[in-house]
Amino acid sequence: MKSYEKNHHVLRPIILIGILTCVFITTVSFTYSYYSKAEASQRLLEIEENIANVRGAVDLVSLRQQNIQKVLSIINKYNEELPRKQKYAIANEIHEMCLKYSNLNVNLICATITHESALTWRPDVISPVGALGLMQIMPETGEELAAEEGIPWKSAEDVLFDPIQNIRLGCRYLSLLIQYYEIDGGLAAYNGGERRAKLWLEKRNDKTDLTLLWEETQVYVPTILKLYAQYQSQTDAF
Repeated sequence: MKSYEKNHHVLRPIILIGILTCVFITTVSFTYSYYSKAEASQRLLEIEENIANVRGAVDLVSLRQQNIQKVLSIINKYNEELPRKQKYAIANEIHEMCLKYSNLNVNLICATITHESALTWRPDVISPVGALGLMQIMPETGEELAAEEGIPWKSAEDVLFDPIQNIRLGCRYLSLLIQYYEIDGGLAAYNGGERRAKLWLEKRNDKTDLTLLWEETQVYVPTILKLYAQYQSQTDAF
């Protein structure tokens, strides 16, 4: 059954493009026989534009299906018992964040969540220092991000244990840090704060020199980058 569903997801965009191609060929024949040459040329340009728009929409649907399937496979590796509906909602939100922030992608977000949640993918995970949820957001930071994102702040637990809101806030913050400090510096800032990340970027001898970072961050950055590379190299058979 799963194999059929995966093949169905792959074939659907191909079938749609095939139908569009047939419609295009039929329309071309009709257009040249019904309109004058000038009118036909204009009409064909409009048709080509419409088909390009539809093809773009089909590609977006295909990308969404691929991203969601990949996230689901990662979640199942670490937290198979999470309710199916919640898994799908999380996967869909991660896909949406990739569309919203051009400097984030499924592999990087999943690598960050995998490490931040201590390989659990549990929405209610709490760190020893009090960071909450999948992307391990401190309550003070979460409240500031929620105000920027327009999310009502009732309590840290109410907002940050909600996986959708947690991902939304975490991705907003991570994207901003990567915008300022690129991926390695952004990850360092996400874990150890911007001040230390700035110092590291300014004074390090090379990218492998992590000695200016906090001890935890020295492990954090290469661990997430390793997971990121691992997820990137995986072949998606969806």
